[in-house]
Amino acid sequence: MNKKNFTTVRLAQGEMHVYDFGGVKLHAYQTGDPLADEVFLVEKAGRFVAIESPCFTASVAALNEYLAGREAAGVLVAYHGAGGSFLPDAPKYATANAEEYTRQGGGKALIDQFTTAFGSDFDGSIHPITHTLSEGEVTIGGIRFVIHQTAEAFDVEIPEINAVYTHMLGHDCHSIVAGSGHADAMIAQLRGYIRNGYDLILTSHYTPEDLKDAETKILYLEELKSIASSCGDRASFKAAVQARYPAYSGENYLDMTAGFFFS
Repeated sequence: MNKKNFTTVRLAQGEMHVYDFGGVKLHAYQTGDPLADEVFLVEKAGRFVAIESPCFTASVAALNEYLAGREAAGVLVAYHGAGGSFLPDAPKYATANAEEYTRQGGGKALIDQFTTAFGSDFDGSIHPITHTLSEGEVTIGGIRFVIHQTAEAFDVEIPEINAVYTHMLGHDCHSIVAGSGHADAMIAQLRGYIRNGYDLILTSHYTPEDLKDAETKILYLEELKSIASSCGDRASFKAAVQARYPAYSGENYLDMTAGFFFS
């Protein structure tokens, strides 16, 4: 499946890119919100399962309208636990650690921060989890998923479309990298994706990507470690990374990465 092989549907807020795999469709929602979030809907036999939730009121309303009259079998709430007005009556699925991350951990801190920054434009209400997931396979709405628990939440394999969902990739933008050890873990994960031969890699902060993008990100992470080893503080590190990747977006993520490498 080519990552550019989709049809586009305009919504009141943002737009939907629909990938047709035959028996299963993937609806990739580009919210167009201030955080440029992405939400995914997997459709089979007229039933929909959402992966993640929009968190801004305009995009929540737009996606609720898109799904009006359609059967929503559930929402997989991983890293984005806010936006509780999205599909309020649908079952909500998460691992125990993902729920903890949203209610008391780093996710809660981000929700509080965004609520302060964006006010009523941001839906800071938290999804109530009705079904607790564990590592391994689960079938929701007739669609088989494979859950992989991570340090903060969980990633999701979608075997029927040979795709995997993880929080962040972004082959031409900066990511939050919490030091060399985290970079190595990300590299190992991406190499695993390449070995598995996924057609698409889905993330909540970028459009669907492919294995070529994973290879590009591995080179970026290796270069990040090399630059860090030659710098003495966060300012020089940030300047060196920006000089090496002048066209990359996500400067706020680079700031956070610099803080991790030089805490």
